[in-house]
Amino acid sequence: MKSSLPVRIYRFYVEGFRQMTLGKTLWAIILIKLFIMFFILRLFFFPNVLNQKGTEEGKQEYVATELIERGME
Repeated sequence: MKSSLPVRIYRFYVEGFRQMTLGKTLWAIILIKLFIMFFILRLFFFPNVLNQKGTEEGKQEYVATELIERGME
């Protein structure tokens, strides 16, 4: 009996990943680099400016003035 297409695709990738040796190391390196890029660097280079504004009204005021000032440029 043939199984459905999604099940066959899933099994294909699972079996391929089990048999990899060098590929697992490369995937680990890729995942570590992605973690560094999206989580660690974000903390240092992209601060959350809106959280520094305090209240909800302060956040709304900041966004409105930024939109107006950037629209004038």
